[in-house]
Amino acid sequence: MRFIRFEAGGIPRLGAEAGNLAVDLLAAARGRIGGDSGQDPALEAMFDPDLNGLVRSGPVGLHNARRIVAAARAGDPGVHPISAVRILAPVVAPSKILCVGQNYLDHIREQKAEVPRVPILFSKAPTAIIGPGEAIRWAPGLTAQADLEVELGVIIGTRMSGVPAARALDHVFGYTIINDVSARDLQFGDKQWVRGKSLDTFCPLGPAVVTRDEIPDPQALRLTSACSGRTWQESSTREMIFPVATLLSFISEGITLLPGDLVATGTPHGVGMFQNPQVFLQAGDHLRLEVERIGVLENPVEGAGGR
Repeated sequence: MRFIRFEAGGIPRLGAEAGNLAVDLLAAARGRIGGDSGQDPALEAMFDPDLNGLVRSGPVGLHNARRIVAAARAGDPGVHPISAVRILAPVVAPSKILCVGQNYLDHIREQKAEVPRVPILFSKAPTAIIGPGEAIRWAPGLTAQADLEVELGVIIGTRMSGVPAARALDHVFGYTIINDVSARDLQFGDKQWVRGKSLDTFCPLGPAVVTRDEIPDPQALRLTSACSGRTWQESSTREMIFPVATLLSFISEGITLLPGDLVATGTPHGVGMFQNPQVFLQAGDHLRLEVERIGVLENPVEGAGGR
């Protein structure tokens, strides 16, 4: 399934894609599950506008969502043309965002760096999350080297602690696209990465979360990024040094992953910092990131400014 968050009538809603329709799962569920149109606390929690409610509901939530989407028809309550709604970030409040640096062989080659022996982990603040179409911006004078990074994002479905790689993908709810926007002068000037990776608006997500059953092999996905019509990155997740299952197992050795947590799995070659000459994001740029089987994430760049 393809889950989305969208705004209709000024209200955020949890939904699913059904062809060219956006199905408001809670609105469509009322009257179908439980037999009446009144409030049902279990449904309200399961189909809360934050995706985490559905993730925590496990197989029951997925089963009910599939029933609702299969029965949805244009004109039904809660069913909207996708063109008539505003798509939001599919995840809003993960307990943490963990990221992996230097995880693509082609990215290592362009840096002329050594291949890491273990995954390089850092965190990104959840307050950096924005959705498709929202503007990337930063305070005046804060950075002159904003860069983009297309990444496969993993949404954790069930609690992970000490999980071996052979079973790690069983704990995945689904996948999305992450733009790990990075202020390179802050990232390397600080001698650590968190601030340069966590500025407000520096974590565009979306457009959807695709459940793991629709992506049985996360190591066989083409991914690209483009800035104002010029391709910057073009690669495949098969270039990962540490595959998704290995990453999740490594993290869970000492850090418990909770339902709804987000893991960014690294970026391939072609980021602006390692182009010759270097190029960084400017006001007026338009970013287009694509990951096979997930879709396209687009955001404008407004550059220095306030929110």
